[in-house]
Amino acid sequence: MKTLFFSLLVALTAWSCSNSGASEPPKPGETTTIQWIDSAKDMGKVLDGQVVDIVFRFKNTGAKQLVIKNVGASCGCTVAERPEAPIAPGKEGEIKATFNSKGRLGTNKKTLTVYANTGGDETHKLYFTVEVMPAADTPKN
Repeated sequence: MKTLFFSLLVALTAWSCSNSGASEPPKPGETTTIQWIDSAKDMGKVLDGQVVDIVFRFKNTGAKQLVIKNVGASCGCTVAERPEAPIAPGKEGEIKATFNSKGRLGTNKKTLTVYANTGGDETHKLYFTVEVMPAADTPKN
């Protein structure tokens, strides 16, 4: 009787784990496609020292899970974050970035490089522009 109970418990546990609804990460070599809803942004004018939050939206237009492997910024003044979880086919996601304008007077054109499992074209460029104006307390030369 103990053996039957134990066998049923193991089978039930295995079944519930396999049917949890969580999507599995893609297998190595699986690729998908991405559509950028936003790939370039003009963030307008900000005062020196302001922190600007930028959001780039995308959609997984392929049939496999989309994994954003990494996001690199062209400058130390910009910090980017990628989604941790894979994006299911047909779903949307976001790349978030924060730009620190301190000491960056004038027009700033920044680039984010996104690395994803999108086949031969695994890198994607995102751009934003922001004009940093002197703050009222910034000394003028």
